[in-house]
Amino acid sequence: MTATAYVGLGSNLGDRDHYIREAARLIGAVRLSTIIETEPWGYENQPRFLNAVAEVQTRLEPQAFLAHLFDVERRLGRERVGPRFGPRTIDLDLLLYDDRVLDEPGLVVPHAGLLERLFVLEPLAELAPEVEIPGAGTVAAALAGLQSAS
Repeated sequence: MTATAYVGLGSNLGDRDHYIREAARLIGAVRLSTIIETEPWGYENQPRFLNAVAEVQTRLEPQAFLAHLFDVERRLGRERVGPRFGPRTIDLDLLLYDDRVLDEPGLVVPHAGLLERLFVLEPLAELAPEVEIPGAGTVAAALAGLQSAS
């Protein structure tokens, strides 16, 4: 069985555009949103980010797919050192995996910060505005709600 997963991609070190595009290629993205430049989130004393969302068709189960994302991060030079939300060559976040709701060690789907982050919802809405976020309505509705709260 093939699942549709949406992955957030972010980079703020080195050739940011290259890291986003290469990560999208390595994870097997079938579509990639527009790449946008955004302010840092969570830890502000760092360079600006490039962010995008990729749509991936995968036969991997969620935990195996997450392990694949971590492997791609390592291959692209990601080191998990320094402050949480700090600078990184690439960050890959599993946002949605079909209509699954998961709360397992190391894996929460939908992604825990999805509904709070414009830099994720905007590119996700470009690719999949009518996709349902389990328990939260459509991506477009979640984006509109966050925009109106800003």
